[in-house]
This record gives sequence, C-alpha cells and structure tokens, in this order.
Amino acid sequence: MRLHRLDLTAFGPFAGTESVDFDELSSAGLFLLHGATGAGKTSILDGVCFALYGDVPGSRPASRLRSDHADAALSTEVVLELHVGGRHLEITRRPEQQRPKKRGSGTTQEKAVTLLRERSDGEWRALSKSHQEIGEELKQLIGMSREQFCQVVLLPQGEFANFLRATAAERGALLGRLFDTRRFKAVEEWLKERRRAAEQRIQTGDQELDNLAGRLAQAAGPGAEPLDDWLPEDAPARAAAGHADPAAPVLQWAAVLRSTARERHAIAVSALELAEQAHARARDEATAVQELYGLQQRHAAARRRADGIAGARSERDEQRARLERAHRASGVESALELREKAATQHQQALAARRTARAELPADLAEAAAEQLTTTANQLREELGSLTEAGELEQRATELAVRRDRLEAEARGDDEAVQEADGWLEGWEPERLRLQRRVDDAQAAAARAGTLDAERDQARRRLDAARERDRYAHALTVAEDRHRAARDRAADTREAWQDAREARISGIAAELAAALVPGENCRVCGSAEHPEPARPSDRQVTREDEDAAYAAYQSASAAQSAVQDELSRARAGRDAALAAAGDTPVDELAAAYTALDGEYVLTVRAAADTHAAREALGEAERERDRRTAERHEALSRAAARTSRREELDEQYERIAEQLLRARGGFATVAARRSQLARRVEVLATAAQAVDREHDGAQRLKEADAALSDAAFRAGFDTPADAARALYAPDRRLRLEHLVAQWRDEEAAVTADLAAPGLAAAVAQPAADPARARSAVDTTTARLREASAAHAAAQTRGVDLDRLGAQAAAKAAELAPARAEYARIRRLADLSAGTSMENQLKMELETYVLAARLEQVAAAASVRLQRMSSGRYTLVHSDARSAGRSRSGLGLKAVDAWTGTERDTSTLSGGETFSASLALALGLADVVTDEAGGTRLDTLFIDEGFGSLDEQTLDEVLDVLDALRERDRAVGIVSHVADLRQRIPAQLRVIKGQSGSTVAQGPAGRGTARTAAAPATT
Repeated sequence: MRLHRLDLTAFGPFAGTESVDFDELSSAGLFLLHGATGAGKTSILDGVCFALYGDVPGSRPASRLRSDHADAALSTEVVLELHVGGRHLEITRRPEQQRPKKRGSGTTQEKAVTLLRERSDGEWRALSKSHQEIGEELKQLIGMSREQFCQVVLLPQGEFANFLRATAAERGALLGRLFDTRRFKAVEEWLKERRRAAEQRIQTGDQELDNLAGRLAQAAGPGAEPLDDWLPEDAPARAAAGHADPAAPVLQWAAVLRSTARERHAIAVSALELAEQAHARARDEATAVQELYGLQQRHAAARRRADGIAGARSERDEQRARLERAHRASGVESALELREKAATQHQQALAARRTARAELPADLAEAAAEQLTTTANQLREELGSLTEAGELEQRATELAVRRDRLEAEARGDDEAVQEADGWLEGWEPERLRLQRRVDDAQAAAARAGTLDAERDQARRRLDAARERDRYAHALTVAEDRHRAARDRAADTREAWQDAREARISGIAAELAAALVPGENCRVCGSAEHPEPARPSDRQVTREDEDAAYAAYQSASAAQSAVQDELSRARAGRDAALAAAGDTPVDELAAAYTALDGEYVLTVRAAADTHAAREALGEAERERDRRTAERHEALSRAAARTSRREELDEQYERIAEQLLRARGGFATVAARRSQLARRVEVLATAAQAVDREHDGAQRLKEADAALSDAAFRAGFDTPADAARALYAPDRRLRLEHLVAQWRDEEAAVTADLAAPGLAAAVAQPAADPARARSAVDTTTARLREASAAHAAAQTRGVDLDRLGAQAAAKAAELAPARAEYARIRRLADLSAGTSMENQLKMELETYVLAARLEQVAAAASVRLQRMSSGRYTLVHSDARSAGRSRSGLGLKAVDAWTGTERDTSTLSGGETFSASLALALGLADVVTDEAGGTRLDTLFIDEGFGSLDEQTLDEVLDVLDALRERDRAVGIVSHVADLRQRIPAQLRVIKGQSGSTVAQGPAGRGTARTAAAPATT
C-alpha cells in the first residue's frame, strides 16, 4: 500500500484545505514530519486512518473531527489517494456535521458521506457511495483491521515502549487485538461449555442412579444389606476424579439383593402351602360340627313345636268351624249387597222428590211426571226465541263502548294540537339561539389552531432562550478554564523540553558517573578514564525527564478535554441564539403565558362545537315531530265526525228492539236466566218422581231374592247369614292361619319321624364355637403366610425391574463417562489447568506465544543492527510466579555480557531502539498474517530524542534499509538534530486561526552526517 496524496479540509486543527503530497515526500525515501506541540502532526496520521476506516485512533468520536477554526459554510472533508492491492483508488469521507441551513437561520444535521473512485485508463470512475460496501472492500484490499493498521503503519513508539515493560497479561491483550486470536479463545470456551454439559449429563445420570439405589433399598425392605458396605472408602474422591465408575458397586449390590429376595420367596411359598393345608382341615371339621349341631337343634325345636300344637288344639278347632260357616255365608253375600244398594237408592229418590216438589209452584206441587215434563218443554220454546235478542243486546254494548272511545280520542287530539301550537310559537327564537352557539364554537375551533401554532413557537423560543443563557454561562466558565489549561500545557511542555535538552546535554556526565577505575567503559571500552565529564549544578536524570513528560501529557489531555467542553458550549450557545434571538427570557415567558391562557380558553369554547350541533339538530327534529303530530291530530278529528253519526243511528235502532225483548226485565239476559231456572226446576222434579217409583219396585225384588239365598245356604233367616259372614280380608287371613297350622303339624310330624335327627340326638352335644375358633386361628395363620408370600413375590419383581433399570442406566452412562473424560482432559489442557500442560499455558496464550516468538525473531534482526550487534530479543515461555499468565515473556540478550535481561531494565535509548525494532518486526509479522499486503508507506511517531548521535545513526541506517526496499518512512519528531539529517520535511505550522502545512526540503543541513565518538 502506497499513499499519494492527502487533502484535509476543516479537519482537526486545519481551518482551511491543506494538501500533503506523499509522492514528493516519498521520493527521498525518508521524510520528517515536525512542528510545534499541538500544531497537528498527529492529525495528519488521523486523517489517513479516517479516510481508510471512517474512524481515528484512540477514543475521539467522529463528531469531534471538525475544526473549531473553520468557517461554518466549509464542510469537513478528507480525501486520500493511494495504491493498494494493485488498484489506484481515491477515498472521500465527510463525517456527520452541522451546516448552515440553505433557507432561513440556524443549522441542520448533515449525514456522513463516503465516496470511492478508481483510476483506470487515465480516468476516474465512481465505484460506490455506500459506507458498508466501501468499508468491506477497503478491508479486503488492505487486509488489516483499524487496530492492526494503527500498530503496523503508524508505529506508535510509546505503546511499544510500554509493551516492553508490560506484564504477560497486558502483552496478551495487545497481541490478541492484532492477531485476532478470538477463535482460539472461542475454542477454549467451547471446550469449557462441552465439559460443563457433559458433567451435567453425568451428574444427572448419577443422580438418577442414586434414586434407583434408594428405590432398591426401599424395595429390599428392612434388614437388607446396605449399599455403603459395597462402596470403597475413597469412592467419592475417585468418582470426582473420573477414575472409578460409581455404577459398578450399585449393580453388584443389586444382584445380591435379588438373590436374597429369591431365597425369601421360596421360604414364603413353603410356609403358604402348610398354612393352606391346616386351614382346609380346620374348615372341614368345623363344617361337620356345624351340621351335627344343626340336626340336634332341629330335633329339639320339632319337639317344642309338637308340645305347643297339642296345647292349642281346642282353639284351632273352633277357628276351623267359624271358617266353615263363613264359607257357607259367602253364597248369601251378593244378595245382601243388592238389597242394601236398592234400599239406599230408594231413600235417595224419596229425598230428591221432596226437595224438587218444594221448589215447584203451588199449582204443580202434586202434578205427575208427565205434566211437569210438558210444562218444561213449553218454557224451553219461549227461551229459544230470546237468543237473537241477546245478540242485539251485546251489539248495543259494543256500540256504546265505541262511542266512548271516540269521545276520548277526540279529547286527546284536541290536547295534542294545543300543545304543538304552544311549542311552535317559541321555535324561531330558540333556533336563532342554538345557531349562534354553533357559530361561536366553530370560530373558537378555527382560532385554537392558530393559537396552538403560536404557543408552540413561543415555547420553543422560550426553551431556546433558556438554553442560550445556560450555554452563555457555561461558555464563560469554559473559556476561563481553557485559558488556564492552555497556559498549564504550554508551561509543562516547555518544562519537559527543557528537561529533555538538559538531560541530552548532560548524558556524558551521567555515563561518567557510572565509570569505575579499572573497568571498561561501556561506550569506548577503555579501562582508563582520564577526563570524565563533569555534571552541572543540577543533573537532570531520566526520572526527572519522565516526570516532566508525564506532567506535560496530563496537562495536554486536560487542555483537550477543556477544548471539547468549550466547543460544545460555543456550538450550543450559537444554536440556541439562532433559535431565540436576543429577547430576554422574562419577556418570552410572559408572551408564552399569555398565549397559553388564551389557547386554553379558546379550546374550551371549541370543545362545545359537537354539543351545539347536536342541540340544534335535536331541536329541528323536535320541530318536525310536533308539526307532523298536529297535522295527524287534525286529520283524525275530521274522520271521526262521520263515524260518530253512523254509530248513533245504529244504537237507537237496536234500543227499540231490546225494549220489547226484555219484557219488563232489566236486560234480556235477566229474562233468559229466569226462564232457564224454571225449566231446570220442572225437569228436575219430573226426574225425581220417576226415580222414586223405580226405587220402590227394585227394593221389593231385592228382599225376595235375599230370603231365598239364605234358605239355600242353610240359615234360618237372612240375619243369621249376615252374622256368619266375614269380610274378605278377614276370611283370607283365617284361611292362611288354618293352612299354616296344617303345614306346621305335618312338618313337626315329619321332623320327629326323620332318621337323621334321631341319629344326631343319639350323639354327644356338638360345640360349633370351638370349631369356629380353630378355623379363625388357621385363617389368621393363612393370611400371614399369604401376605408374606405376596410381599416376597412383589419384592422380587420390584428388585428385578429396578436392577434392570440400574443396569440400563449404567450402560447408558458408560459412553457418556468416556466422552466426559475426553472432553475434561481437552478442556483442562486448553485452559492450562491440566498436569499435562507443564507450562500452564492457555490455548490462546500458546498461539500468541508463537506469534510473539516470530515478532521477537523479526525484531532482533533490526535491533542487532541498531545496537551494533549487542542486543537481540528472545521469547521466553518460563512459568510466571503465582497465577500470572505464562508463555508471553520477553527477554533482551546482551551479547557483551552473555546474559538475558528483562526488557524493563533497558535504558531510554535502548528502550527506543528495542521498541522500534519490535514495532517493525510486528509490522512484518502482522503483514504476513493479514495476507502479505505490501506496506510501502510507514510512519514512526516520536521517541528519537532519547538517542545519542551514534545510536541515532544506527537507527537511521535501519530505516534507510527500509527505504532500499522501495518503502517511504515518515518520522514524526521534535528532535532538532533530525531536521539537519533528513532533507525531505513536512512542517505543521500552528497559528491562532488554525494550523497549516508547508512541504519542501530543509533549509540547512540537507545531508546526514556521522556522529563523533563519545569522549570517555
């Protein structure tokens, strides 16, 4: 990659457009970039990095790239022309920034812009405007990330000096960023995760196996051999270390439990068989005793029943005689019932006749049934003639109801017309009032929109005015702080420059102070020291210079922070001033309060718009409804007059007919009711006379039939037959009782004559209680044996099932244990915790150690040349003390003494040479790692002030060697001696209105000169 041209516009300290021609600078191979502190030397390198990656080194945001000195109309822009990957490209980048509005006052935010062009066949051709596409293409062409580029191309010497003195962890962090070893760290994490997952699976499986062991112990029951007897004393430790399979003791113990359970089951089977035989014998003996006891009890009961029958013989014979008479009297029962029924009906007929004759007129009280029937028929004919008159009377009632209804309707319509007329008289004033309400609400709504916009504008101006005043105060404070910080930075810079110059001037005295008579000088090698240099009144040491530089760096950082604060305050003040103007806050607040109050009142008035429209619409609908009701009422009144006249005529005609039909009664219905009652009385009396005559005849016939039936049944009179007669239920009970007596006597006779009962009585008395007790005892023993057998059988089945499950779980866990052992070994090895990893080096550290070894080898080639063959850098993988990371040690081998030294013991000049060599070596290794992209332009930032003349010559010789390979090397330094040695220079000039650059050869000392040897 070779840089051709860099244009910086309103970037960093550069207020205008500054151009750097790298082709002209690179023609000499070695060029110097110098200028006053804070002029902007590093900003040129920042511009290169920003063009390539859209970002700058460090933590400065892209929003702070714009120059504070630049004109507001000038946009910040960086243009870089370069050759990379065999292609000639031009990159243009503009960060996100504020610019003045094209119309009106104030500023607007302008988005970031990235452009990429390629020169082909003498013409520029646009490639892309996409940030992402351009970033991906440049990253592929350069082959390095931004961090790698800043370390490889810009070569920040201060960082590599720190790298030499850093701990292994700090070196690992830097190398990890440069060589991107995240994939190896990811492998470590992946192995750890796999180990945790495998360990979790094993723990889960072992827990399940423990649960099965507990269930086995529970199934084996009390008295079983415990699992602890089968476990070795160091079983937990061996299992945790992965040297033992915890499933083996469980399987052995389970086999023993199953064997013991089978023996117990065989014993339980034998005990059950014996208990069953004893129970069967006791049960058979109890059955025989119970049968004998039953026969003996049956014979005794038969004897007792025979004695009872003999004592009740006379009573039973009397009951049998009564039953026989009742059977004979049952033949007279139907004749008795007929006679009683005939007598009852005759008495009822006599009573009905007396009642009916009491309601008859005096002239018909003794009339026969035929005369009463004839009179009733005559009255029925008269009653039939009144049917039509009843219908006329109902019609007259209906006409009267309709006349009354018409009267009520007429009164209601009159009231509706009067009410509608009264309401319509006040309609017009009400309509005008509601219309005015609608108009006022609509006007308020229109005014509210205008007031809302005015109020928002007033509020924004008020907020901007408050921001303006706040930023104005902050700007005053920031300006005071900036002046103080700028003065402190200038003072500390001068103090540091003075200390450095003083130390360089007194370096000979510092070397002379270490001379010992008789020992060789480290510079010239002589053992004699005739004229050692004398120190001045105050000798400046390296610690003094470092302290002055640290103070300067701190003051410079503080000045940058205050400068950022000042820029933010000034930008905020300008933006707020553009929005609010110079109007005081109190005046703007009063204007906003007045507008807000007017807006609130207007909004409340506008909120009535919908309600006002609804009220007007409802009033109009009410007007239409009342008008329609008035017209309908008038129409109904006109139609009602003709119907009333027709009803009156019909009612008068029907009234004349009804007067004749009523015959002196109030109504036709009353006359009909009277006639119907007389017909009913006559008909009832005729029926009663007929029933009384029939009843007397049937009673006479029933008496004759009863006397005949009693004689045939063997009774002297019907009364004797009636007394001998039993009710059916009583006769049935007596029949059942006689039958029971007969069956009982036969049964007793049979039991006493049965041969089995006689034989049973001849034997001794049976004892069934004793036999039942023997059965209960054997039954209890049988239950115990059966329960023991079932428990033994269940225990065996459960142990077989659980043992099979344990064996299956152990077989399932076996490959998982092997996998866990393998993963655990790999994870421990990669994490550096394994005994096999003797250096205790993590996988990522191991890879970084290999890269560091390559860097040290590449750096040693140049360091030997810079140090006249004295020093080389070697990688050390010695184990660190305590828990520090091993494998990232770095040693300096001193060829003069043959010893290895820690790099932190090197002097200032030696540290610079080693760090420069390390930076160049790292650049070579990172370039090879990134794909071998050739780097034709390098920059070295500061550090040359710590070198003596001879070492400076050796360093420049190394840099010349880079130039010999067609590389351009830019040195960023304050050292005045370099201005004499390097003719090609780029000067950055600092001014109050911003910095500028000047490019060209040095004014004097255009050739490098060799340094004189040191005086010893």
